[in-house]
Formats: sequence, structure tokens, C-alpha cells
Amino acid sequence: MNIKKTTTLETTESQVMKTASSYIIPADFPDPDIIRVDDTYYMVSTTMHYMPGCVILRSYNLVDWEHAAYVFDELEPTPGQTLKDNKGVYGKGMWAACLRYHNGKFYITFVANDTHKTYLYTADKIEGPWHKSEISGFYHDMSLLFDEDGKIYCVSGNMNINLTEMKEDLSGPKIGGINKTIIRDNPENVILGYEGSHIYKINGKYYIFFIHMPKGKMRTEACFVSDKIEGPYTGKDVLCSDLADWNSGVAQGGIVQANNGNWYGILFQDHGALGRIPVLVPVKFVDDFPVFGAAGFAPRQINVPDNRPDYEYKELYSNDFTNPAWQWNHIPNKELVNVVPSVFSVKTDKTCINVTKAANTLTQRTFTENCYGNVTLDAAKLNDGDIAGLCALEGEYGFIGITKKEGKLKLIVAEHKIPYTPWSMGVYDDEEPVITTEKDLDSSEITLKATFCLEHTKENVQFSYYDKDTQNYVDFGEPVKLRYTLDQFVGVRFALFCYSTKKAGGSAIFKDFEIGIL
Repeated sequence: MNIKKTTTLETTESQVMKTASSYIIPADFPDPDIIRVDDTYYMVSTTMHYMPGCVILRSYNLVDWEHAAYVFDELEPTPGQTLKDNKGVYGKGMWAACLRYHNGKFYITFVANDTHKTYLYTADKIEGPWHKSEISGFYHDMSLLFDEDGKIYCVSGNMNINLTEMKEDLSGPKIGGINKTIIRDNPENVILGYEGSHIYKINGKYYIFFIHMPKGKMRTEACFVSDKIEGPYTGKDVLCSDLADWNSGVAQGGIVQANNGNWYGILFQDHGALGRIPVLVPVKFVDDFPVFGAAGFAPRQINVPDNRPDYEYKELYSNDFTNPAWQWNHIPNKELVNVVPSVFSVKTDKTCINVTKAANTLTQRTFTENCYGNVTLDAAKLNDGDIAGLCALEGEYGFIGITKKEGKLKLIVAEHKIPYTPWSMGVYDDEEPVITTEKDLDSSEITLKATFCLEHTKENVQFSYYDKDTQNYVDFGEPVKLRYTLDQFVGVRFALFCYSTKKAGGSAIFKDFEIGIL
């Protein structure tokens, strides 16, 4: 399947319409929530343990997106979030943020599953500065509603969905306010109960959207509606649809009304190692109830109004190390790194056993099912036992790099696998990666390449190096199989790393990164 975007423009009497693939961003941007302010759409997405975090994207047509802001540079400098504990907060960090705009101010709320706190960030402009505070309590997959009467409500939970009336300053639940379970899923009939709440008030009615996974079905979008905030709510499943034969439901996300009055949902679909990618779905209200897609299925193409058809968007991937496309794996120690547009250097200050324990690793999402990245590595200052290189980073990872053994530099490919379980939950990264291919080097500088094939049933990465004699890239080792697992809960990324296994203080320099879409 090819998920590169193809678009056409059609001019109507009132505005320009755009026809595009419903796969609006072929990269790992899960748990979307979306709003429109005037002619501009903003979408927030989960960034887990990556820093800076809580990414916000901007669009004028719901199809083309560019970076708008990160909400925070770092969340909490705990031993886990800084990787000082040699464990990290994989599979945790910030999840499923809610984005709202009310009375001239932007609001972001989310929980972090390592600190067990609920965070509130506010800003007058989407670019920030964002001001941080905390909300008393823990609200899983929360969603906010600012009602017309001045009251503020939060829906949250898993299996049992709770409604909580909040204080005016959002510091916690309102004393004496509504605090009740309003919707329950049936634990005997589902693998995953209702979660991923999104609440709206539309034409005087209250709508709450969820995802769940009934037994025998894929991830499914559901909606419940009530005339009153406290209920009773009635509802049903509204979308159980695969796309491109992934056997993975398009579900969980927000809805938004375009300038022309039409409604759209941005949900996501699991795409294996590539991650969870946003999908645009038309929404219609029939008898005051939402109908997603066409005849109950998510379409492959969609028509949307384009508010700024001549606008040129900045790509969501970049060769520039200072571009916001790059994020740190956990909070970095900036005294040990130096980053300029074409050069990234890193020094170690601890010993560890593998890539997931390595601090100050710089990462970028893979983009589309077929892409590559190459970078030149200078390993002249590695110590014995050090390893530096280019990694295809997720729960199950592989890398090509250079290690130093008994004073000699060696080019290696290594893999790390996870014992298979149906969901591959838990952390299985307390072992050294297995070196599968190795050769001596006569130079400390070499250009490394990772070529990804993330098509369904394939999902692998082929590592190679540039041979100066033949002036071609030479495959090194067999393709490394990739698989999305829930220990990290993110799609595979390019990652530039350096770590020491024996003695801290070694360093590496990465130059001239290039990402390409095949």
C-alpha cells in the first residue's frame, strides 16, 4: 500500500475544495484532538517519553499539516524521565491530551503515567509561552467541556466513564459539583473498554466519543448523546472499519466543524511498526446522531475545504538537527551535547548496556511506509566498549554502528528482540543487543544508512554503509524485522546514539543527516 498523499484542488463558487487521501499524515501521531480557531486547525498528539513534548500541528485544510509548537521542553526531571535510573519511562509519559480554546485562551490537559499527575497548560498563543500547573486527581484520557453557563466539565476513565465538574480555575474537582459515572462498558463483552473520551456540546446536546474493542472486532469508535450533561446517555458504535487490510480499526480522536459547516473527525489507525497514523473521516449528523464515513466505512479519499490554498507548508521531517522534527529520547543533559543544523555531537557520562538506556539520543519519526535516513558518523573519540550509531528505535530495535574493541574500531549490526505476547506489554530491555554482523574498519568515519520498508507484513529495516571505493551503499547484514510493541508504545524512529559499556567519557559526532521518501 502506498500512503503518500495525492491531492487535487477544485474551485467552487464559494471556496476551494481539496481532494486528498484520508491518510493525512503517514507517521506516528496518535491520540489526536483537534480544534478550529477562525480559519486555522490545530491538532495535538501524544509524544510519550520524547522531549520536547506534547506536539501541536497546524493546518488550514485538515489534510496538510506543519509543526506549530511543543507545549513543554521537559515535563518532570525525574530519574526516569532523565534516564538517570537506566530504566526510563518507556510506555509512559504524557498520553492523550485534550486541546481546547475558550475566551481567547488555549488549554491543554493530560495525564502522565509515570508521575501519576494531571497537567494543565495554558497560553494566549498556540506558539506559547505555555504556563504549567496541575489538576488535583488523575483523569485517564480526559476531555474538557466549557459549557455556556460558565461551568467546566471533564469526562475520563476506562471501562467506566466518569463526569467530573471542575473548579473555575481547573485546579481540581468542584466541591459539591457533579462527580458520577455516566457510561459503563460491559467487561464480559470487550477486550478493551470505553476510553479515549472526547466531549462536545452541539446544538444543545452533549456528545461523548470513545473507542473500545468488542470481542471478535477491531478497535471501534462509539458515541453517546444526552440532552443533559449528567445524562442519561444513550449511544452505540459508529465506526468499525479497517483501511488497507491492516485488520486495524480507524478509531479514537476528535471531531471539528469546518468553516462551511461540514464536520470531520481525525481518528487514528495502527500501522504496525510505522506507528499510529491520523485518518480524516467525514462526519454527518442524521437525526441528531453522528454518522462516520461512507456507509459505515472509512473512505480512502476525502473532500475538504481549503482555507488557504496557496499556503506552503513546512515538512514534518527534516535534515536539520535543530528542526522541531527532532526530539530527544527522554530529557537530555544539554551539557553533554552540541546541536547545530548539520552536526550533532554527544558525550557519555555513565555506563549502560543498550540503546534504550543511552541518554541524549536524538530521534526523528519515520515518514511513510518507505523511507531512508543516512548520516556520517565520526567515531574517533570512542573508548573501548563504546557503541555509537544509527538505530531503528522502538521496542524491538536494530542498529548499525561502530564499536571499539581492544583498541580497534568495528562496524556492526545488532538487534534486540522482545519475547512475544499478544500485546507485548512490559519492558524487556535489560539485555545487551545481539551483534549479528561485524567487520573491521580502517577509518573512524563512515556514512551509515537505514532503509525502511514498513508495508503490511514486511516491516523491516535494511542497514548499509557507503563504500568510498565503489561510491555506492553496500548492504550490511540481513534486514532486521520490526514490530510495534506496547513496551514503548511508539512507532519506529531514526535514532542517533552513543553509549559506554565500560568507561564513561567517550564521544561521537554525527554529520549531514539526510532523510528521504521512497
